[in-house]
Amino acid sequence: MRSSFLLLFTTALIAGAQTAPEVAKAPSAKAHVPAIQFEDATDKSGINFTHSFGSRQLGSLLEGTGAGCIWLDYNNDGLPDLYVVNGRPLDDSMHPYPLKEKPSPLPHNHLYRNDGNGRFTDVTDKAGLNPEMYSIAVTAADYDNDGFVDLLVTGYGKTILYHNDGNGHFTDVSAKTGIKVDGWAISSTWLDYDKDGCVDLFVGRYVKFDPKYRAFYAADNYPGPLDYEGETNKLYHNNCDGTFTDVSEKSGIAAFVGRTMGVTAADFDNDGWDDIYVANDRTENFLFRNKHDGTFEEIGNDSGTAFGQNGESTSSMGPVFADLEGRGVLDLWVTDGHYNRLLHNTTKLSFDDIGAATGVSQTNAQYVSWGTGVYDFDNDGLADILIFHGGLIHLYPQEHTLFRGLGNSKFADVSRDAGPVLSVRTTARGACFADYDNDGKVDAFVVNLGARGTLVHNVTANTGHWIAIKLVGAKSNRDGIGARVELFAAGKRQTAERVAASGYLSQDDSRLHFGLGAATTVDKLIVHWPSGKEQTLEKLLVDKVLIVEEPK
Repeated sequence: MRSSFLLLFTTALIAGAQTAPEVAKAPSAKAHVPAIQFEDATDKSGINFTHSFGSRQLGSLLEGTGAGCIWLDYNNDGLPDLYVVNGRPLDDSMHPYPLKEKPSPLPHNHLYRNDGNGRFTDVTDKAGLNPEMYSIAVTAADYDNDGFVDLLVTGYGKTILYHNDGNGHFTDVSAKTGIKVDGWAISSTWLDYDKDGCVDLFVGRYVKFDPKYRAFYAADNYPGPLDYEGETNKLYHNNCDGTFTDVSEKSGIAAFVGRTMGVTAADFDNDGWDDIYVANDRTENFLFRNKHDGTFEEIGNDSGTAFGQNGESTSSMGPVFADLEGRGVLDLWVTDGHYNRLLHNTTKLSFDDIGAATGVSQTNAQYVSWGTGVYDFDNDGLADILIFHGGLIHLYPQEHTLFRGLGNSKFADVSRDAGPVLSVRTTARGACFADYDNDGKVDAFVVNLGARGTLVHNVTANTGHWIAIKLVGAKSNRDGIGARVELFAAGKRQTAERVAASGYLSQDDSRLHFGLGAATTVDKLIVHWPSGKEQTLEKLLVDKVLIVEEPK
């Protein structure tokens, strides 16, 4: 989203400058069977989503931002459903390249119900989830603890909180609950920052966008983020009565002006209180540390998370917290328009960038990285990293990358061996991850800018064992957001936290997925609930989804 990248990428990618996806050079044949394999399951799934940016060609920062998606079990049948948000045409005066004839019906968001056989049914109209807005991102949480997950859709000029009515329908309760976000709302996340048993809401805002602003160099195509003023973010406290109070000023969040792209929240310092990381565009990133009194302190610069490897303000996109080394602390992975950042948690309120040492940064330097997920795709007990790429300002398609975890924060680039679907060049944006068919292997859906989305199905053979944990809070929030899970199997420890938003504009399946390798039993599982309760389960069966309820 910035003009400074144009010269860098034009030379390398001009041959692929088109909106339609194309296949990159086929990988050479290998004698061995690749460890991780994906296929394009879009056609057979029944998911027929095409993203729209609302004009004949890209003509503004709004249109180039793209959109995200979410996996959520809205009907509690144990199958992750898919909701994808979409842009739409704005008033012609806002576009340098307006549509000659607007489509009917207009592009809109879609809810796809998982039918349990690898197929999905579009139930958008029945669910009431077709808002008249230019949608950008989406997150979900059971904000009223009634047992049904609710939905927040953010976008340009409007943010909508949908209450899940429990009968397949959602109702707009934004005004009733007190959620009112001005300007351009982008990524958001849920967290119980005061641990009162009700999830609170953090909403990121991008820039003070003026769609009629036209001052730019012709070759740049449209003004970038630094051509607009930055924005503050919003924090809403859940009053546990179905309403929210804006505490942006009181909490200290509103004191910081940035250009938010992606946000996520997790307990990086292991003090039992969730913190917030904000990935900013061409502005230093923010790490808001929870002070346990309803306020936050911003420690991005002091913690080594504010700037890139060369001290620059990067084009940060999608942040993910994950324990990459089995140390019981959360490291931080952030995609961006440069090298991407792999930040090792030193456990001393600081992070060291080890991206170059692992080789991940160098490989991705040729791409612009957006949606991403850190999961054990082959269930060998080691985390892998999947990254989706796409051109920055123009619709330059790019192939995608997969790094297989080798342990000790070492990774191997297996991108071209992981199936043709990752070598199909698209202009990717948001991506969300889930084991949608409950076969124990994590899949993904990726939104492609101005093109059809892709369902990336994990078909890896001969994987290790696995277990997925669905948390149900009692005294804690019902979703278990903020709960820390430690798993011990075959002499190894794995740690994961139940988070809301993760990556770029998106949110993954709420179930925590653990690959177990050859282990046929989970020796011990410890859940540290936000309420302070600690729950221990022992000798658990594997290759299943386990529902863990907080003791009352």
